Amino acid sequence: MTLPRSSSALTRRSVLAGSGAIVGAALLAGCARESAKASALRIAITGKGESDNRLLFKAAGITPDIPLAWSEFESGHLVVEAFNSGAVDFGGMSEIPPVFAAASSVQSFRQIGVYHGDVNNQAVLVPKGSTIASLRDLKGKRVGYVRATTTQYFLIRMLESVGLTWADITPIAMTVADGAAAFGQGGLDAWAIYGFPIQRAMAHDGARILSTALGFLSGNYIIAAHKDAIEDPVRHDWIARYLALVRKGYAWAAANQDPWAEVVAGSIGVPVEQVRDQFRRKSASFELRPVDDKAIASQQQVADVFSSAGLIPRKVDVHPLWDARFNPVLKET
Repeated sequence: MTLPRSSSALTRRSVLAGSGAIVGAALLAGCARESAKASALRIAITGKGESDNRLLFKAAGITPDIPLAWSEFESGHLVVEAFNSGAVDFGGMSEIPPVFAAASSVQSFRQIGVYHGDVNNQAVLVPKGSTIASLRDLKGKRVGYVRATTTQYFLIRMLESVGLTWADITPIAMTVADGAAAFGQGGLDAWAIYGFPIQRAMAHDGARILSTALGFLSGNYIIAAHKDAIEDPVRHDWIARYLALVRKGYAWAAANQDPWAEVVAGSIGVPVEQVRDQFRRKSASFELRPVDDKAIASQQQVADVFSSAGLIPRKVDVHPLWDARFNPVLKET
């Protein structure tokens, strides 16, 4: 198996080989200056509740031994934008936002590993009292989703599974907050959404799950880092150490589902039984996985679905987005 490597790393080796010790010393000095600028590892947090590692670390009694600065985002495509603006060093997202980035001219991040986990907490919801009984009943309906996220992807695949296309519904791209408001006020016939809004809509609006994403999503969520952070020795080390903390947190959560459910329920404001029910229905617990051919092929399938549906401007190759240099820490047991 040939895994992708950073082109900037190859360039650096070439320069050192061809220009001798003087150029090498200059590069190292530059690297030291860049490291000195890094006062903390800037981490993107996407969503609330179970996906918030700040909450997980506190519940598990984990005290990070590296400086961390957190920023909150509603969805993965906003994390990509933050990478491109240089605002974050590290973040997680689904397989989908990087596909849209790959179709653009700017990709400031690399995908360094995989969080593999639950897909039953991604679903199409219908309002209380809705007569929609199957995916086929979505034809002609107003369906909310979050652009360039798992919701758009699994909605496409769900429609295809019953012989429908994107053109057979009225798709409405919305932020998570706008979607929650529209759904709660009766402005949508169905809502494709992920994470804690599912439990909140069920608890507060009487929503019903029409279909989860099981069988439509791979369960892979991307671990990404800014290219500059990967090349900076200080931030590179922080990323490796942060991944070790996440692994420790996931192990605690898997072994302590009841207390973890109580913490999550309190953070998102729903009855704890709603969260315990979601935990019982999990397709998988979260774990870290290294970059490998299977992960790359899974994301390539996602890219091909979007290009076939005409939702990205061209067919893309996702291989250049991946960087396997953190595989040693991701393979640790």
